Amino acid sequence: MKRTTGTYAISTTLGEAVQAFVPHPLPPANPPLAPEAFADLNHQAELALARLSGVSGLVPSVDWLLYSAIRKEALLTSQIEGTQATLTDLFDEEAGFAVSNTDDVEEVTNYLRAFRLVQDNLRDPNGLPISVRLLCEAHRVLLDGVRGAGKQPGELRRSQNWIGGTRPGNAAFVPPPADRVADLLGDLEQFIHDEAGALPPLVRIALAHAQFETIHPFLDGNGRIGRLLIAALLEHWRLLPEPLMYLSGYLKQHQAEYYRRLSIIRTEGDWESWVAFFLEGVVTAASDAERGIIVIASLIAADRRRLLEASKASPASYRLFELLPMMPRFTIERVRQNWKPPFRPPLPPSRYWKTWVS
Repeated sequence: MKRTTGTYAISTTLGEAVQAFVPHPLPPANPPLAPEAFADLNHQAELALARLSGVSGLVPSVDWLLYSAIRKEALLTSQIEGTQATLTDLFDEEAGFAVSNTDDVEEVTNYLRAFRLVQDNLRDPNGLPISVRLLCEAHRVLLDGVRGAGKQPGELRRSQNWIGGTRPGNAAFVPPPADRVADLLGDLEQFIHDEAGALPPLVRIALAHAQFETIHPFLDGNGRIGRLLIAALLEHWRLLPEPLMYLSGYLKQHQAEYYRRLSIIRTEGDWESWVAFFLEGVVTAASDAERGIIVIASLIAADRRRLLEASKASPASYRLFELLPMMPRFTIERVRQNWKPPFRPPLPPSRYWKTWVS
């Protein structure tokens, strides 16, 4: 049975009358989603997340893992939207080195700031819950001073937008009219906080992300805020205690399929194939992150052993080694700023000191 997932409303923009899609509230109905249809795949995804959480204890500090994981997510989610910055660019910028594509790096940095804002609120008993207001605050940070800064940062759109095409009339998709956005987001917020729902959390995250992208509530930055919502909901529903998984890597690798699966929700009412695609992505991304952590843990253990066996290694060398996972690129001044107690390099400098700061 083909499901209807929304209705159409006439919206006029740039002098053209277009059919704008208005999604039905979640969860899907007529027919409803059957949780048993995803039981096996959902179980695999939850197990992959549990294993990922478990292996994080292989390294001395989970902050070492978070440093790179959060930056990879920030970079990849920005690259989906066309940002050309690389991980090296981001590391160089943080270390104080000059980078050529400053604007692109700033976009990635803004995503990091928006991510931290959401995470800080969720972890603060007095902070904002996942809500329209919190997403608007994150959006304000995301577009601060970068491309899109003139497109109402932090505000729901007040005009009609469209996706693809050169004008509304030949667009690939026209989201709901601006005057429907607030109510639609209110329905989405209610779905997220409805504890009586029968669907498992990962399925609900898949639904929430797709619904947000369909509403497209901002004039710019919808994709990045929608993927940030995924990370926020993983923490909100306690599926992952720390953001160790970067799902945007999977979505970027399968970008055309990602967009196609979202599209057929609207055109064919096919929520099932989107949810299956999303759960497969979680399994893949979590398993990749797990393998990455094991490699990192082995590398750190081997390097620490070599350092401890070095006859000329000093206490300062050991301390610097502990800083390296969160400073892949650095200057002496940056090490000085991060050194606790106050930095006093050994005199004469050790062989390792000369190697690492060169």
